[in-house]
Amino acid sequence: MKYYLIAGEKSGDLHGGNLIRALKQLDPTGEFRAWGGDEMQSAGAALDQHIRHTAFMGFLEVVKNLPGIIRFIRQCKQQVAAYQPDVLILIDYAGFNLRMAAYAKKTGIRTFYYISPKIWAWNQARGWKIKALVDRMFVILPFEKEFYKKFDYSVDYVGNPLLDSIGQFVRNLDFKAQHGLSNKPVIAILPGSRRQEVGEMLELMMKLPAQYPSYEFVVAGVDILPRSAYDRAVQAGVKIIFNQTYDLLLMSHAALVNSGTATLETALLGIPQVVCYKTSFLTAAIVKLVIKVRYASLANLIMDKEIVKELLQTDFTEAKVKKELEKILAGPTREAMLADYALLKQQMQTGSSASALTARLMWDYLQA
Repeated sequence: MKYYLIAGEKSGDLHGGNLIRALKQLDPTGEFRAWGGDEMQSAGAALDQHIRHTAFMGFLEVVKNLPGIIRFIRQCKQQVAAYQPDVLILIDYAGFNLRMAAYAKKTGIRTFYYISPKIWAWNQARGWKIKALVDRMFVILPFEKEFYKKFDYSVDYVGNPLLDSIGQFVRNLDFKAQHGLSNKPVIAILPGSRRQEVGEMLELMMKLPAQYPSYEFVVAGVDILPRSAYDRAVQAGVKIIFNQTYDLLLMSHAALVNSGTATLETALLGIPQVVCYKTSFLTAAIVKLVIKVRYASLANLIMDKEIVKELLQTDFTEAKVKKELEKILAGPTREAMLADYALLKQQMQTGSSASALTARLMWDYLQA
């Protein structure tokens, strides 16, 4: 069977890679092409486009890159048409992938969606569009199955693939020595995987290390960005470690994390955190008008309460970051957060691998 997968960001690439491996267990002769990254490629997919070229963030960046995005969509349609897959598997990345779903529907290609776009956060009417365009939806957050019932659309809850990734991870016990880290407790900085958000985070975060001489700050870098994206950390003399975020988190005392999937990973790994995020004024204003949820971080959304502090937009200041960081370095706030993390993990566990369950359901639907 021929599979074509599309992911546009680093987390989608990770989960797409695990899904490909699970599908190969059921379909050893299956053929895979993709828009993705290193994880999907290492799992056996031939890449038509790499995510380093496709991760756009925020309203302004999308508008600025609109001609390129339109060109990418046209190119992707041509590549899918040339490959003629048995199924198109879309992974998150809503703006791009819903256009590809419409193309697939028009051309008669069966379409599965793994990891729902966050339409429950804003533009909920897209639920009707998804129902019309997508043959099967596989969701990874507990509340999403109930959400889609509002559209009379039955979806499959498969658990969360982050639990798979964390469960399979083998910790590097020599990590600290290999990277020349001191014996001081580490505060990890996870500034994101898009250049704009990395710049916003590091501009403020690099003011902190000098104020915390008893701790070592380390930035989690991603190599899909140019090294120049981390110039502020270099100038501040802060170490950057690329593509080893789990190892970095597991030996950290606390973390400052850009809002996104990394906040849930940090929670599931049991590391106290402060969630930080800032985007352009225009993007923030638009989001404020349309947002439909109380929280920005997935850990808070799943638990339906603030278990981690969110410092967003005007709240993302040096003074407030320091205040919240102090709370999670020691004391009752830290202990309460760790207890909530345990409840969060318990709520998300299904007893099976999300990737394996999704692959099995996909295979069964394809055989029907």
